[in-house]
Amino acid sequence: MKLNLKLLSIWFVCITLGLPAIAQPVLNESGSEVESENGVEADTPRDDVYDRHLMEEKIVLSYDHLREADVFWEKRIWRVIDVREKMNKPFVYPELPFINILLESSMSGEITLYSTIDDKFTSPLTVDEVSSIGTSVDTIITFDPDTYEEKIKVVRNDLNWEDIKRFRVKEVWFFDEETSMMQVRILGIAPLKEEFDDNGNFKFEYPMFWAYYPDCREILARNYAFNPMNDAQRMSWEDMLEMRYFASYIMKESNVYDRRIQDYKSGIDILFEAEKVKEGIFNFEHDLWTF
Repeated sequence: MKLNLKLLSIWFVCITLGLPAIAQPVLNESGSEVESENGVEADTPRDDVYDRHLMEEKIVLSYDHLREADVFWEKRIWRVIDVREKMNKPFVYPELPFINILLESSMSGEITLYSTIDDKFTSPLTVDEVSSIGTSVDTIITFDPDTYEEKIKVVRNDLNWEDIKRFRVKEVWFFDEETSMMQVRILGIAPLKEEFDDNGNFKFEYPMFWAYYPDCREILARNYAFNPMNDAQRMSWEDMLEMRYFASYIMKESNVYDRRIQDYKSGIDILFEAEKVKEGIFNFEHDLWTF
């Protein structure tokens, strides 16, 4: 009986000491984790001092359920984010620009992009349509170096993320009676592309596609946005948009004529009118409280 207890104790100690070795990843001399693929160890240098997994494991919290009876006031707002503003520079971070996240996720089938026929997300785009977004085809004249014969060559110009200067955001502001709070939720995001004539003169600006934001939250939560204050505390794009860490101005509010501010204002009056709409939302919430 004593011998069996002794053997059992030795077996328990061996199992206990062996568990940490099994749980720990294999590291090389530089501290990089060595992953095994098809039985072959892949030793890839790590461009960091530690492994980052928090962003990949992040869980997106779902929105609170809303009852129609609890929402007694609502206003739809369209605003513009200009990436040339200092606060909006993370949108054009060269390592992973914001528009590339949307396009690559759509190409892989993780999200669906929608046509700009309207801004109500009624016409989904196919993968082929997404792959051709922002591309153009030009014909150039080349010469054969041997025969000096003139040839016409077709060149495909892919989308350059640096050409995207602004994003359009569609959102809903509403007052929830259950929580007694004014809240805002983003519905969609659309990159805007500028069109120029042959002489380089600006003609117009148009939305390329619409991304339905609620369906993009999972993807945006797994992609980090550059944090100019601290490289260790990286925020995801879902954090940036939910915390409204961006600068923007209002271009349209829901109205009976369905027109933008620039349709009835001009010059600096457009910004004054946009500020007036913003103050109207703030004053509405403020006037609800009486003491």
